[in-house]
Amino acid sequence: MDSLIDQFIHFLTVEKGLARNTLESYQRDMVAFTSYLQEQGVARIEDSTRTHIIGYLLVLREKGRATATLSRNMASIRAFYQFLIRDKYIDKDPSIHLETPKIEKRLPKVLSVEEVERLLESPPVNHPAGLRDKAMLELLYATGIRVSELVNLDIADVNLDMGFVKCLGKGSKERIIPLGSVAIQMVRHYLQAGRPKLVKGTGDTALFLNHLGKQITRQGFWKIIKRYAQKSNIRAEITPHTLRHSFATHLLENGADLRSVQEMLGHADISTTQIYTHVTRTRIKDIYAKTHPRA
Repeated sequence: MDSLIDQFIHFLTVEKGLARNTLESYQRDMVAFTSYLQEQGVARIEDSTRTHIIGYLLVLREKGRATATLSRNMASIRAFYQFLIRDKYIDKDPSIHLETPKIEKRLPKVLSVEEVERLLESPPVNHPAGLRDKAMLELLYATGIRVSELVNLDIADVNLDMGFVKCLGKGSKERIIPLGSVAIQMVRHYLQAGRPKLVKGTGDTALFLNHLGKQITRQGFWKIIKRYAQKSNIRAEITPHTLRHSFATHLLENGADLRSVQEMLGHADISTTQIYTHVTRTRIKDIYAKTHPRA
């Protein structure tokens, strides 16, 4: 079945143009699913049934996997069988009419404006790594781009004179996002005084470099933001996505329209962006409860 998975991933890469992280998720899901089938004595994919799919999802549930994980696995399995039907490896799709586990929409964790300011002020700017860290944090909060998009930026993707950043999002879709004056100033400072000392002669065109002169990784940035959150005495659980959530929420709280926020975030469906309106309503209720004399 491994060759079928390879062909499936090739199809998603060439025909669908999916992002690398998405492709890796599909591959992991299908390797795990086909391993389960083999454990059940299913040697050929055409011998798999609806019962096998249900059994696999039950195993995941028994292992304590989150509903979102079950839902993603179901989507991967369904896409795999649709590919097999399309290329005539099988003539029946056992995943048809199987319900996808419903995901409870959890409100994203958002920092207050004061917490964001503390976080952004925490990197020291007297050495190259500190300049880089501050530029990354400022750019992330100024644009709301995903961390994967941030670390994949090249120098040519940032136009400081015009005040915008160009990034490649999910499905290889390009979008242009405006940059605020503080982020422009900080990125310019990093390019002049920080990045030249990190290059190490590697010729890497990535905007943000690690101490080896190579493109910084998502894991590397995760460690950076955790360190500065601790330094800023921010008690809320923080992830690399927290600044993206905060960016969207703070824009909406200050009157930005939903469509503009959707476009900046790169959401294909506006319903994904609408979750931030629930966040702002919740915050307004909290403020009301804490400040109104008769609340």
